[in-house]
Amino acid sequence: MDWAKRFAQIRRWTRQGERAPHKPLLLLYALGRFQRDGGLPIPFSAAEAELDLLLKEFGPPRKTSPGYPFHHLTNDDNLWLVETAHGRGSPGSELGRLRETGATGRLHPDLLRALTDDSHLVVRLARQLLDANFEPSLHPDICRLAGLELADRPAPAAEAVPSAARRDRAFRQNVLMAYEYRCAFCAYDGWLDGVAVGLDAAHVRWWAFEGPDDVANGLCLCAIHHKLFDKGVLGLTSDRRITVSRKFVGRSPAAEGMVLSLAGRPVTSPQTGLDPVAADHIEWHGRQVFRAPARQG
Repeated sequence: MDWAKRFAQIRRWTRQGERAPHKPLLLLYALGRFQRDGGLPIPFSAAEAELDLLLKEFGPPRKTSPGYPFHHLTNDDNLWLVETAHGRGSPGSELGRLRETGATGRLHPDLLRALTDDSHLVVRLARQLLDANFEPSLHPDICRLAGLELADRPAPAAEAVPSAARRDRAFRQNVLMAYEYRCAFCAYDGWLDGVAVGLDAAHVRWWAFEGPDDVANGLCLCAIHHKLFDKGVLGLTSDRRITVSRKFVGRSPAAEGMVLSLAGRPVTSPQTGLDPVAADHIEWHGRQVFRAPARQG
């Protein structure tokens, strides 16, 4: 079986570009467990808290439940099985039922055999899930929380990205040049030996969700503000002012100066003649990433 193709065909709830990474997060968690214990069954009682944290950290801003992927991934053939103390079959996605019935989940035996036979497969599949669902700034944090180790397990270069889609390598350079190598939020502009350091090209609408690699979907941000933007701490209003999530808590002078003080501040515009961030991309980020409500500026 072509497992990369099979993972790309995972059935997910979709509507108007909304994020629903519940199943990918469960699979990343299960792949991490495979690296640690070789694919032993995973009791829901043991996984619930960790899955809940993954969903809160990297899922959509709306309320969700770890019971949803634990149950619904069984609808995707040859990937995930659930059993209870009473036999095979999931009792549903309701948390109480999963707990009461002693539900356990495990990767399908065919997938486990493939992972065991090919030492690189776990890395290829994990990277595919990450690329298809999350911005790169979040990948290390997701791997740490899911217990995945990818850095010391390089996959063959020809197989590293199974999708036909490729990111535009010129995106970063075009965005940084458009904003004159300064963070659009704080104006940081560090250089080392003639090379910009600590500056990233951030997608407003994520690339994995049809966000184009063009300046109208990009912001030049320093590394800290890029991470906070992708985590939903920071966002944008329709008139391109910075929003700060009311859920963010920071008491130090550093947090005040680097984050809280940004509320209501206008975003730096790109060079004259270049497109600012498009309104529809701002709207998508506000619905799918930003952790509303916003603080008052």
